[in-house]
Amino acid sequence: MTNIEVDVLICDPIHKTGIELLKKAGFRVTVNSSITYDELKRNVAFYDVLVVRSRTKITKEIIESGEKLKIIARAGAGLDNIDVKAAEEKGISVVNSPEALAVAVAELTLGLILCLARGIPRADWLMKEGKWAKKEFYGWQLRGKTLGVLGLGNIGSHVARLAKAFGMKILITKRTPPPLEVLEELEAEFIPLNELLKRSDIVTIHVPLTPQTHHMIGEREIELMKNGAYIVNTSRGAIVDEKALLEALKSGKLAGAALDVYEIEPPTNYELIKMPNVVCTPHIGAQTVEAQEMAAKIIAEKIIKTIKGI
Repeated sequence: MTNIEVDVLICDPIHKTGIELLKKAGFRVTVNSSITYDELKRNVAFYDVLVVRSRTKITKEIIESGEKLKIIARAGAGLDNIDVKAAEEKGISVVNSPEALAVAVAELTLGLILCLARGIPRADWLMKEGKWAKKEFYGWQLRGKTLGVLGLGNIGSHVARLAKAFGMKILITKRTPPPLEVLEELEAEFIPLNELLKRSDIVTIHVPLTPQTHHMIGEREIELMKNGAYIVNTSRGAIVDEKALLEALKSGKLAGAALDVYEIEPPTNYELIKMPNVVCTPHIGAQTVEAQEMAAKIIAEKIIKTIKGI
């Protein structure tokens, strides 16, 4: 496939499908899915390609040590664990595979919304404790509720489609207006962020973490939201100011939140997580067999295509 020798280091676990595709392309593949930062810094000079997920951080220091590095590949969505600017300055290609995870993350998002609506985690826990607490559980239906979707990429658009199937009203905000046909398909309204916050019963976040989106939802934004509204975050933890969220949940300004992501992972402060009106999962949005196989396959194909073009 290519006449040049290519050495690939896989720093985090990926599905075997991706590894097999890279080997089939004639690349030398090393798998060290528990590699430490110091080990990576010492050994990166030997590799043309690094493959990571969310665990491994590719800093400027790592990039500068990568003497023959050509590609940094993220098997998943987001690039916040990669110093993209430093890579670009060295002419290193950065690729990822967000399209592979859209269905998995979107389905988890809807699952979390249902958990908030019906108190499913607490109901399950009480049943396991031998308690029949039927009278405590008066939830609410999704049909007719207004869902505010922040971001309309691969994941956000799929969340909107699923929400429409539940009979929810869809509001959308993003940097640029979506195509008219998309709005018509979703029967959605494109509006500014402030208006979306004021009108939504539930706000769900699907934007990448950048300097511009860091703490995008803070005290001011939460104050704009309806009293008794809900926040769902399956994107990146630092997009929401967790201190502001905690205060809003304590005061009753917000009725609840569902979180799959956190400012620090694993979290070191569990006060927010232990709130009775918070539903939490340990960053499992992309953790399905299908999504991980697809992410590995797509990222391997992108690596091969990029190397062929060098």
